[in-house]
Amino acid sequence: MADVLTSDRILEAAEDVLRRFGPAKANVVDVSRALGVSHGSVYRHFPSKAALREAVAERWLARLSEPLAVIAADHGPAPQRLRRWLDALSESKQRMAREEPELFATYHGLAMEAGEVVRAHVIALSTQLGQIIADGVGRGDFAVADPFGMGRAVLDATSRFHNPAHTAEWTDPDLPAAYERVWRLILNGLGARA
Repeated sequence: MADVLTSDRILEAAEDVLRRFGPAKANVVDVSRALGVSHGSVYRHFPSKAALREAVAERWLARLSEPLAVIAADHGPAPQRLRRWLDALSESKQRMAREEPELFATYHGLAMEAGEVVRAHVIALSTQLGQIIADGVGRGDFAVADPFGMGRAVLDATSRFHNPAHTAEWTDPDLPAAYERVWRLILNGLGARA
């Protein structure tokens, strides 16, 4: 009996096609060929090439944010969780850009085509940061009136270290020192206890 064609199988095949051939080949016909099915079978799950590419971008961004959600939901001290969260986000993006630059560029390109997916991703990340900051306010670690607004501000303030638009800067030898300066600025801005 043949494997059942699911959206997950199609997305796995699309990611494999992307990895092997780049974004020009990430279309319904090439993915269906890789799966050994008709393109109509793929279209039943994804009505267009754009929908398929958007789903691939969404899946990639979800893989990036899932470990961050675990950190946000942790119950340790908020300043340490905030730092772990920021480190994890920056390190995961920078590692992929360093180890698989073509694939990273491909995923970034797909994400840029999927504006609504990216907006939802940014909101999810900002909300996770807001949760950590709100927890810190509740514990007396931070003193800010709008934790969720500050979550978005922290995400924006650290974009140089995780936003793919800054990939070219990630080899700058001053980057770790710049990261530490921004971290101190964030702690000050959050009114962190000394």
